[in-house]
Amino acid sequence: MESSRRVGLPPAYEDADIDALCQLIALMLDRLISINDRIPLSPESISRFHSASVPQISILDYLRRIVRFTNLEKTCLLLILHYIDQICAREPTFTISSLTVHRFIIAAVSLSSKSHCDAFCTNAHYARVGGLAPAELARLERAFLAAIEWRLACTREVLQLYYVNLVAHSGGRFFLPSSSADDNDNANPANDPAGTGTGTGGGGRSSGSPEGSLVDSPGGGVMMFGGDGATSSPAVVPAAGPPPPVGGPEGTSASLEQNIAFAQFRQRTQREE
Repeated sequence: MESSRRVGLPPAYEDADIDALCQLIALMLDRLISINDRIPLSPESISRFHSASVPQISILDYLRRIVRFTNLEKTCLLLILHYIDQICAREPTFTISSLTVHRFIIAAVSLSSKSHCDAFCTNAHYARVGGLAPAELARLERAFLAAIEWRLACTREVLQLYYVNLVAHSGGRFFLPSSSADDNDNANPANDPAGTGTGTGGGGRSSGSPEGSLVDSPGGGVMMFGGDGATSSPAVVPAAGPPPPVGGPEGTSASLEQNIAFAQFRQRTQREE
């Protein structure tokens, strides 16, 4: 993302540099957001994950911040993509956009770390790293788990498929060894001629099947489900010093359309409570 030089990556995602994974995921999410931001915002599409305005921090910087201050594992990074597909398959009106992506990422990271890692940080630490109040992160986690039906597990094979697709759709910035060329072709049957597919759906207009397939949607997507990944004896990792505040969590001001939609959303949630 920061250099025009092509970077070779190892065949297995476990061996890849974690910053390269951050760049791959950020490339995909930026491309996805550029499409989904064109979808008009309606009161029905507002969710707990919507920010009132677009955060000023970029997706790549946000991912790097999380990795730096939470010692995030590579599996948890790729699980963000799996969770996007899972929730979008269950919540047709949900989209990953510039208003939802940051809050979705921090909720996905905190829950994936707790469910897949032997050691993880406290909720207060995740909240501070993500630029949220701890109570708000807890609400995001509850909404996240309800939307995903508590299905946090995923197989290694599915995550590897996401990795291969990310590299294949990185615009030539990254590549896998030639020995994996056949894997790339098999993992990308659609080949995405428009250059918008990336290995995850992320748009609220996509659907998937349990068998897994590359789906044509606003963001394209590999929709795959299932897997086992329980861990035992988790330990809470104490924060190694507080991270600095997120730079400008509330960026550009909301439009009139967004303000109206958020007002109607607040009225609806107040009635439900």
